[in-house]
Amino acid sequence: MSYDKIIKNGTVILENEAINTDVAIKDGLIAAIGNELGSADEYIDATGLIVSPGMVDGHVHITDPGGPRSEWEGYETATKAAAKGGVTTCVEMPLNQVPATIDRETLHVKYEAGKGRLTVDVASLGGLVPHNIDRLHELAEEGVVGYKCFVSTCGNPDPESGDFCNVNNYELYEGMTELARLGKILLMHAENAEICDGLGKKAVAEGRLTAKDYIASRPVFTEVEAVRRALYLAKETGCKLHLCHLSSPEAIEEVTKARNSGQDVTCESCGHYFAIDDNQFEEIGTKAKCSPPIRDKDNQDRMWAKLLNGEIDFITSDHSPCTPDLKEGGIFDAWGGISSLQNSVDIMFDEGVQKRGMALTQFAKLMATNPADLFGLDQKGRIAVGKDADIVMIKPNSSYVLTADDLEYRNKFSAYEGRNIGAQVAKTLLRGQVVYDLDVGVTNPYQGDFVTV
Repeated sequence: MSYDKIIKNGTVILENEAINTDVAIKDGLIAAIGNELGSADEYIDATGLIVSPGMVDGHVHITDPGGPRSEWEGYETATKAAAKGGVTTCVEMPLNQVPATIDRETLHVKYEAGKGRLTVDVASLGGLVPHNIDRLHELAEEGVVGYKCFVSTCGNPDPESGDFCNVNNYELYEGMTELARLGKILLMHAENAEICDGLGKKAVAEGRLTAKDYIASRPVFTEVEAVRRALYLAKETGCKLHLCHLSSPEAIEEVTKARNSGQDVTCESCGHYFAIDDNQFEEIGTKAKCSPPIRDKDNQDRMWAKLLNGEIDFITSDHSPCTPDLKEGGIFDAWGGISSLQNSVDIMFDEGVQKRGMALTQFAKLMATNPADLFGLDQKGRIAVGKDADIVMIKPNSSYVLTADDLEYRNKFSAYEGRNIGAQVAKTLLRGQVVYDLDVGVTNPYQGDFVTV
């Protein structure tokens, strides 16, 4: 049989093993796996490379159309950064763009904004906000892969503003009840709003304005309390729950206990919690500000233990970019978000596989398989016959120093600038088409589509 492409001689990460084998691609799908597969129009030599499923990044903010935030990040730059970073599918948050994605009309605004501008695939989330519970069904009918809410303070509560905002306990309960009826998953940002806001205001009033003061204003117990509350309400309502970007082992332990009791709950964390500690946060400054915050080295070591023993379902970037001016000034005033979409695969491969001995099969599950399964992206997340040929080839033991010029973002800054990263993305394929090559850059753009379920 003749194929469009055959990837030869690489170490291929399959479902339960990583082996040296070949992968054949035809009509955008993985058509065969094995040796002596036959002929192809094109051969890709992957000698010395790791051939992994393309990353399914389960937490990405793309601010398009942005309204007053139109200069933050658009589909064109975000999805090119994704391609360069080995991400083949982005699961997009329903904020920070204006209007927020909270009903059928605003979802179609997003689809229109991204038409013809996607270099990788994008799956959309709808939002749960105080004023859209009666419209949540519209988003399900249009194929969103889930819903997102905040219980920490965010956005503008005025419905006329078009912005996203957090829910109170009653709104969370009502929203969970409706999503349980719809059979959809709720993703939640879990921090206690009142306590974090109060501690932050107190720190500023008392002149405690360092990065470590910011961390202290969002202590671990505020995350744990919100996780416990969400778990209890989800259990009462029967809502499937996913906890976003957990930053502490104590919060993850709550998820593990609930899961072991039979509750349908999952959790994610982010690369920055494993790659940056509080001392590095102080050195980097506001580019590394996020919430929940970067924590100390002991917390990070215990997070690694939780990741390696399987208590964290997957890794995301929580790519949350802004314009440079919003990262200026004091730590409490700066925008809280890290630009990181381009550097999840290389950093987690370096820190996890190369430095800590993570199995290649676990790496692929954390970066691709598990998020694809959670969001019902049946064609994604695996190198297996019949799946989309979404593949990232990783060059191990290949150090480089990240510079601003390397970044594909609209606003070229990142908390990882100046970092020596010990692996590189060599090539990214979306449905068999090369969309990034280390020697060429982003190539063959605009191959991406919106993916619905």
